Amino acid sequence: MSVYLIEGTFKFRCDTEAEATQLIKEAKENGFYVVKKTTNEIKNTKSKGEIIDEWRRVVITQEFTSEKEPTRQVSVSYEED
Repeated sequence: MSVYLIEGTFKFRCDTEAEATQLIKEAKENGFYVVKKTTNEIKNTKSKGEIIDEWRRVVITQEFTSEKEPTRQVSVSYEED
């Protein structure tokens, strides 16, 4: 049996627009996968109509191999910094 990781979607929280832009740029330059889609939006928390916290949500969809003709297997590892 062969199992192939085709695609993954990852959500990130960034404090600034510059960090969000840099994250997207680095993902596109990675070379290990193809960036299929990105979003970069402002999110916030309000209390009594006043914004008390604001951040950027970045969503990146990465394609690792073709679903129709997979050319490589990728393993997933979860590590914490």
